[in-house]
Amino acid sequence: MLHLADFAGVWRFERAIENAVGPDADMQGTARFTDHAGGLMMHESGEMRLAGQGAFLAERRYLWRAAGGHIAVFFDDGRPFHDFDPAAETPQAEHPCAPDHYRVAYDFGGWPEWRAVWQVTGPRKSYVMRSRFFR
Repeated sequence: MLHLADFAGVWRFERAIENAVGPDADMQGTARFTDHAGGLMMHESGEMRLAGQGAFLAERRYLWRAAGGHIAVFFDDGRPFHDFDPAAETPQAEHPCAPDHYRVAYDFGGWPEWRAVWQVTGPRKSYVMRSRFFR
């Protein structure tokens, strides 16, 4: 069974974004999970390329915290984002962000490689984002 501490350290990631309302994109970079405020701060940084456009630096941060048997994920400003059960056969979560809706499915079956697939639907956004994390 995975625990929050299992994510600590540096991961490489590869990401593909299939966008129904804009250009597709891909990204490669690092995700660093470091101790922060009783949890782990996840800081992703890398180069994103939009189809038909140039590359640019992209970053984002999330705070991951243990919450019972689950992992709760927060935006870097402390707002709740989603939580998931890392022991579930298919860990999933949702985040309603009206008018759009975010759904994620995690796959830890190839640990220490893991994947996250986000499907975002709504009037403003429509994309599938597939990420693979590895040491």
